[in-house]
Amino acid sequence: MPSLTREEAGGRSALLLVRSYGVDLDLTTGPDTFRSTTKIRFDAAESGTETFLDLDPKELHSITLNGRELDLSALREGRFPLVGLAAENEVVVVADMAYSHDCEGLHRYVDPADGATYVYSFVYVDNAPRVFACFDQPDLKAPYEFELRVPDDWQVLGNSEAVRTGPGRWKLTESPALATYLTALVAGPYASFRTEHHGTPLGLHCRASLADSLKADVDEVFEVTAECLDAYTELFGVGHPFAKLDQVFVPEFSVLSLDHPGCVLLREQYLFSSAATDSERETRAVVLAHGISLLWLAGLVTNRWWNDLWLGQSLADYMAHRVTSEVTRFPGPPTTFAARRKGQAYLPDQRPSTHPVSIEGRDVRTVQLELDRISYFKGHSAFRQLAAHVGDEALRAGLRAYFDRHAYSTATVADFVAAMSEAAGTDLTGWAESWLHSANVNTLTPEITVAEGRITAAAVRQSAPESHPVLRTHTMDVGLYHPDGSTTVRVRIDGERTELPELVGRPAPAFLLLNDGDLTYAKIAFDPASLAALPKTLPRLSPLNRAMVWCALLLGVQDGTYPASAHLALVSAMVQEETELSILAEVLEQARNDVADRFLAPRERPAAAARVGAALRRRLARTDPADERLITLFRGLVDFTADTEELAGWLAGEGLPAGLTLDTDLSWRVRYRLTVLGGLDAAAIDAALGAAPVSAAVQFAAKCRAALPDPVAKEQAWEAIVHGSDLSNYELWALAEGFWQPEQTALTEPYVERFFAELPAVARDRGDLVLDLLLRFLYPRYAATPATLAAAERMLAQDGLPVTLRRRVPDHTHDLRRVVAARTAWGEEE
Repeated sequence: MPSLTREEAGGRSALLLVRSYGVDLDLTTGPDTFRSTTKIRFDAAESGTETFLDLDPKELHSITLNGRELDLSALREGRFPLVGLAAENEVVVVADMAYSHDCEGLHRYVDPADGATYVYSFVYVDNAPRVFACFDQPDLKAPYEFELRVPDDWQVLGNSEAVRTGPGRWKLTESPALATYLTALVAGPYASFRTEHHGTPLGLHCRASLADSLKADVDEVFEVTAECLDAYTELFGVGHPFAKLDQVFVPEFSVLSLDHPGCVLLREQYLFSSAATDSERETRAVVLAHGISLLWLAGLVTNRWWNDLWLGQSLADYMAHRVTSEVTRFPGPPTTFAARRKGQAYLPDQRPSTHPVSIEGRDVRTVQLELDRISYFKGHSAFRQLAAHVGDEALRAGLRAYFDRHAYSTATVADFVAAMSEAAGTDLTGWAESWLHSANVNTLTPEITVAEGRITAAAVRQSAPESHPVLRTHTMDVGLYHPDGSTTVRVRIDGERTELPELVGRPAPAFLLLNDGDLTYAKIAFDPASLAALPKTLPRLSPLNRAMVWCALLLGVQDGTYPASAHLALVSAMVQEETELSILAEVLEQARNDVADRFLAPRERPAAAARVGAALRRRLARTDPADERLITLFRGLVDFTADTEELAGWLAGEGLPAGLTLDTDLSWRVRYRLTVLGGLDAAAIDAALGAAPVSAAVQFAAKCRAALPDPVAKEQAWEAIVHGSDLSNYELWALAEGFWQPEQTALTEPYVERFFAELPAVARDRGDLVLDLLLRFLYPRYAATPATLAAAERMLAQDGLPVTLRRRVPDHTHDLRRVVAARTAWGEEE
């Protein structure tokens, strides 16, 4: 199926005005296909012209244009030509469509807990033609009416109000004008909870077997939703722009959320069947806030072409973290962002596939591949920097002007920059060029001269990689920390070297921190005195600055400028006194999965992990049973311990920290670690799953089976991953995630070559979203050897590789090459 180009879309947009869609779906025709009947009314700018319809059916039954039957054989690769258009047209398409099992079209899921069936549409970005015939591009917005035939015990949800019109018959009333990718359909025996806020009906929904998990948190989710709706109304100057808001937790979801007007879809991981920490609840609040903001940032004002999708997503991520911290009970999202998500932008921004926050977007496939953590998290950081650059009032005024001018229509990033420039009273085109339209990251290094206890000269040197030599303007704070206090100084960095006369004459600090408060996006270096003072100073910093420093240290490990062993030594000290839950969670996860498992020399790993584990045991021994950090500290210990007797004892209820109960999540974490170390066999895994076969346990069990240190189990897991056709997405990813283990490199060494030999065929049978996550888990990330790098290069030299494989494998190989280089830099290579 060819990817729609921007040129093609422009031609179709200039020709057509779409008046309405009427879609009738029969979901009672069997488990494999459903009947789709689409009626589109549209005008053509000139009679006698032609265009094409987007359509990807399992079987096409009929197409009529203005009452004239068309030859069905004209369908080619998802496009059907419409020739001889009139000024006013009506096309009717009847087809059978295939249900999806990988989030491409109308996804169908059968719940193993009770056999109930659930469906939901996943038409983002170009999957709408798998559900109904359409002109699939965002600027051809039109109102929709849907009618559905479903089993009698189902309910239906969508963008607009759902009305039951008879037994098994539902109608979604006419929606506002929507882009195809923003249409939503949900059907099944969902459990529902409802309320309203300021006259807007609100609904929360999930599959029936998870209703108890949602019921326990209904009040909190509704509260966060209401707080966000009020905050965005005040911030954007426009009330909630749609008639109602349903939020649906759906199974086997490939993304965190899809943010359709009136009907937001959410991943089920945000329904907590086990004890959840406040940091996990905070993450859910941020995801909710993200989706709600897009009711304005995508629904009210829609991008004119796919390449501007990033604008709404970047702004939504910035707004979600900001608003959640300002109006909900969760103050920590900026800290969590600095500790984790920002680092997830720095990493891809230095890969071969790096790109600007903005997307060139010559076709839809390119947009899909480039809409990634750079777009979300670097974009978020760019808008945080914009707020520092122009001030909050100008930011607010610019947003209000943008929504006022383009409400219920489409706009471009140029329209956004124009509104912001007017509000700020300065032309922001140059700012946008360097921050939004250029790639990679700058490094900021302090240059401080001290004499007789005073700063006599101060400057910041800015550098950029040769591949992307762009220097940006950075508005930021410099923190000066003394034994008896601290102060910050606002500066503006511009060019290769910026003098800082504001610092001259001040008492020399014990510790100097660039980007205090995390206002800009850059790698920061430490002067020698500050680096030496870091272990003592780090606990005194604010949570946001501690998070930002931990991110900087991880970047140093990845760059080979800070040793992995020093990082883990700091982690052992941090564990003793860190109070911020999100920092504990993020730094412990990074320390295990990135630093210890990859960048530290394998021969040093057991002793370093044992030191962190010992520090965790000491902290747990003095942690109050009611302390919310208890679960996070215990999870960390599970990850770092190598004591199989200790792990087995916990499963038996022995030696657990006071106040801790092994629920589903914790018990399976223990089983997973015990399995990796050879302390649990397949029979024990099956027995545990049989005792409580809930969804989370099914996924953990799959991960455990793949992690068994047994040649037969590895071969079975590998065959299931590369050849299995009946696995759910979650089971597939769980098997891939469990397969490679740093303790099992000798056992899995033969599969390194097999990965590069067999993945091209696997990739051709997987959708982009599924394949993207599969590659992240299945790439042999612990095999940091020249042989692995050579195998990757041999595969990439092949012709005809799927686009996703050709794009992602070089990125993962680049990451592995950095591991090799960092180990070499500190003499940690094998």
